[in-house]
Amino acid sequence: MPTTVVRDAQPADAAIVAELVQLLATSENEVSPVTTDYVAAYLDTERYHALLAERDLRAVGLLTYSFHPNLFHAAASGAVDLVIVRPEARGAGVGDALVAEALRRFAAAGCADASVSTGLDNEPAKALYRKHGLTEEALLLERHFT
Repeated sequence: MPTTVVRDAQPADAAIVAELVQLLATSENEVSPVTTDYVAAYLDTERYHALLAERDLRAVGLLTYSFHPNLFHAAASGAVDLVIVRPEARGAGVGDALVAEALRRFAAAGCADASVSTGLDNEPAKALYRKHGLTEEALLLERHFT
């Protein structure tokens, strides 16, 4: 079985990141307006980060994350924004590797907590996050403007 290598996504990876985001949108019967230029700008910031998981030098997974101040804890919080694993790579530890690396980075940065949201019916994602010690503690409410 190939080894999963997790690395920081760079602006030069914008096309593959955009492709993975589009893959997620398609799997949810959605359309994402993400472009390569938007991804490159996103990856060129200090606040937002992306990890790529590769097997045999092919990108098979993506995790995006950010840090934000948390007044209640008087420390940063880490937030996982997106986790995407190609269908053919699911069940092979790709999601595990991505989530473990994000949580390692949150702890190393001194974060007080970490959070992630997922669909109420996304049992595989909930199982992945629970495996890494995340628990259901809040309800996320959203309003979309576009």
